[in-house]
Amino acid sequence: MAKLNVNPTRMELSNLKDRLSLASRGHKLLKDKQDELMRRFITLIRQNNELRIEVEDKLEKAMQSFAMAKSLLHENFIEELMAVPSQSVNLNIDQKNIMSVRVPQMHFQYNENADDLEDLSYGYLNSNGELDLTFQYLIEVMPDMLQLAEIEKTCQLMADEIEKTRRRVNALEFMTIPQLEETIYFIQMKLDEAERASITRLMKVKDMG
Repeated sequence: MAKLNVNPTRMELSNLKDRLSLASRGHKLLKDKQDELMRRFITLIRQNNELRIEVEDKLEKAMQSFAMAKSLLHENFIEELMAVPSQSVNLNIDQKNIMSVRVPQMHFQYNENADDLEDLSYGYLNSNGELDLTFQYLIEVMPDMLQLAEIEKTCQLMADEIEKTRRRVNALEFMTIPQLEETIYFIQMKLDEAERASITRLMKVKDMG
């Protein structure tokens, strides 16, 4: 590791020791941050995997019900039913701070009585139970899908921050701190050498006197 290009003076030695102390504290704080980010990231990944399984299971049931309903109903009725949504959803996206990482926090709300299948705009004559189940599954899975999107985006942002923090930790650990330590050692050796030379000269002058 190449030492820094500085003058070997006591003032420079003091400055370098202060920089080393600051770099060491910064390294510890960043390492602690990296460890905590990793802990939370692993927890979120587990939640993401569990929730994804639940969402995929509900969507699979919804698609199975829809396939059955579609096989028993006229195609024109299905197209007309799907053309205009009967319910509206309000979505608000806020932000929260996790270890200096700003991640999304999503809130959504159906309009009133959206959970009631009676409000769906189709009659019983042209529908069947499978179609009712399809909409029920889709209504139930919506909150989980939104939560899954929030968790996946949070994981992505945290992974980016973990990588940035890792690079900064490595830069301090393997470059900045070793350079400072080597330069401090070099200056200390130079100062000690100059001090020994000065003492030797003083002893020679004393002997000559």
